Amino acid sequence: MNCVLEGNSIKAFGKAIHALSRVGDELWLDPMVKGLALRSVNSAHSAYACFLFSPLFFQQYSLDSVREQDSGPIKCKLVMKSVLPLFRCSTSIERSVKQCQISVSTGSDRVIVQFFCRHGITKTYNVRFLESEALQAVFASHLCPNVLKAPARLLGNMVKHFHASQEEVTLSMSALRVSLRNYNEGRNDHMKMMHTEMSLHPDEFDYFQAGVDSDITFCLKELRVTGLFLEASFLVPVCFSVEDMVLEATVVLATLADFESRGPSQPTETPAPTTHR
Repeated sequence: MNCVLEGNSIKAFGKAIHALSRVGDELWLDPMVKGLALRSVNSAHSAYACFLFSPLFFQQYSLDSVREQDSGPIKCKLVMKSVLPLFRCSTSIERSVKQCQISVSTGSDRVIVQFFCRHGITKTYNVRFLESEALQAVFASHLCPNVLKAPARLLGNMVKHFHASQEEVTLSMSALRVSLRNYNEGRNDHMKMMHTEMSLHPDEFDYFQAGVDSDITFCLKELRVTGLFLEASFLVPVCFSVEDMVLEATVVLATLADFESRGPSQPTETPAPTTHR
C-alpha cells in the first residue's frame, strides 16, 4: 500500500490518529480498495472507533500488486505510542511539511512514514507492525429502531454543558423529546451532586426516528475525543457516525444495562461485540 497526503489532509489524518489514541492503545491499519481505514478499540472492548479515508482524500492512493495477488488483506496492527509522536504537533506539520507519504512493506513488516518538508528536508520513520486480523465492530446500525441526525454544533453544544470529569451520560429518547443527562451510580445522593439535563424537541433534528422509548447510558469520554456528533443510531449499543465524500467515521459504544428504568416496550439486547475478521 502506498498513499500520499498534502496540505490540510495531513492535519486531518493526524487528528484522526490523535482521536483514536484516546480510545485504545493499538492502531489497526487496514488498506482496502474503498480506502484506508484506521481503527482502534479499548481494552475492555466497550468502545470502538474507525476512520475510513476514501481514495479521493489522498493525492495518491494505490494498493501493492503483492496484495492484489494475495488472497487476503494486509494484516497490520501498530502500537499507538509508536505512531502518535509522528503527528503530535499539528501546527509544526502544517507550517513545515509539504507532503506526507505512507507505505506498508509486508516483506519487512514495517510501515514507512515520510515527511517531505521545506528546504529539501525529508524525515523518514520506520514503524514495525504486528500481524493481526483486521478489526471490525459487529453492529448493524440499519436495524436500529431509533435514529437521530443533526448538525455537529447541536449535539456538541449539549455535551459541552457537562463537566470534563463526567464519565457517563444517559440519553433518553421518546416521540416527544430527546434528553441528555449526567449519570451517577450513587442515585441516593442527589443532594451531594450537580444534576445536568438538556432536552431537545424533535423539530431541532434534521432527521428524527423514534421506534421505541429508550434510555441508554454510555461513556462520554470516548465520544468527546472523536468530535463526531452528526448521526446517532441506537438502542443497544449506541453508534455515532459521520459520512462525507472523502471520510467516513464511526464510533460504537457499549451501554450500561438498566433493567429498573427499562419499559415494557424496550427489548433487551446484548451489546455488539468487537471481533477480528
